[in-house]
Amino acid sequence: MKLFRRSPKLPPAMRPALEADERVLAWAHVGEAQDQALVATNRGLWLPDGRRLGWHEIHKAAWSGRELRITPAEVAHERNGYTVLVDAPVIGFLVLEPGELPDQVRTRVTRSVAYTTHHPLPPHGGVRVVGRRISGVDGLSWSVRYDAKTAVDAEPVIEVTDQVVAAARVATAPPS
Repeated sequence: MKLFRRSPKLPPAMRPALEADERVLAWAHVGEAQDQALVATNRGLWLPDGRRLGWHEIHKAAWSGRELRITPAEVAHERNGYTVLVDAPVIGFLVLEPGELPDQVRTRVTRSVAYTTHHPLPPHGGVRVVGRRISGVDGLSWSVRYDAKTAVDAEPVIEVTDQVVAAARVATAPPS
């Protein structure tokens, strides 16, 4: 029995164009052909099409035991000091030999969230305020996600959202 088992090395043909301080944490073949891979790094998840989703750009990640389903964030609006995000279409990947990939994805997405709170908005609806860490960037990136049926463009909703984001920023600011 080996105490330390090394993971198989990522084939050079599947290695994405990493940044200078980016390192591979886990990877797994996608599909049955085994000519494509998902690659988790300290900066994000590289998809088989060559795009990288930063950990802060992933709303949800679900592992079924055979399929990794990623729900990326999509910017709906840019506001002063924060973005309004919505779910982009879910992307699913068949992963037959996952290794450490699902655990790394879950851990990294979860770790990127430094602050989260939900606020009800009158007359109905609500908003989730999220402060996330971005690898290589100081401070937090602020975003909001509105509940379904919230009047996101109504002036009173925008005003309350501005206030709750400002309060969150103050609450998480380092002491001066």
